[in-house]
Amino acid sequence: MSDLRDLDELTDNRSVNSSPAVPVGSVVVDPPHDLGALLDLARFLEHHDAPAVLLGPDGEQIALPLEAYEVLRQVVSAMQNGESVSVEPIDRQLTTQQAASLLGISRSTLVRLLDENELPFDRLGDSRHRRLRLHDVLAYRERKRLDRRARLDELTRQADEDGLYDADGDAYRAALSEARKS
Repeated sequence: MSDLRDLDELTDNRSVNSSPAVPVGSVVVDPPHDLGALLDLARFLEHHDAPAVLLGPDGEQIALPLEAYEVLRQVVSAMQNGESVSVEPIDRQLTTQQAASLLGISRSTLVRLLDENELPFDRLGDSRHRRLRLHDVLAYRERKRLDRRARLDELTRQADEDGLYDADGDAYRAALSEARKS
């Protein structure tokens, strides 16, 4: 679900398709001001794990596919927390600025990553403009998150082995200073 919230931040829009900042094929929705109906829906979804049926205004019913039901549950959960959500195709192409914004880095840093083949991209014809696929950007972000987590775990392990994990700041700085002398 975080991907849906991230896409909301990417579009930086807070209402349903009311701004040119929302890419074509995207839907950005704010939670309703009156959360009563949303809370009722959230309670209903919490007590039903199997998909329900969708009832049309004419009384026609159709089974809601499991995938659509799961998306509905995630959307309702986010909106219940007061968050806006964005739903769009995962294979959507992003400009370099949109991809950089989603990753929280500068466009020039993203271009450097593209030049270093860290992320796949397509060129528009003979143009110098590059486009990235959303799923590639999200996969890169997840790889980087896992890498940061592994590095932090390793640093924590080393600090624990050296008896510095619970050390106060002064003791840690003294040990660091001693280590730098050797």
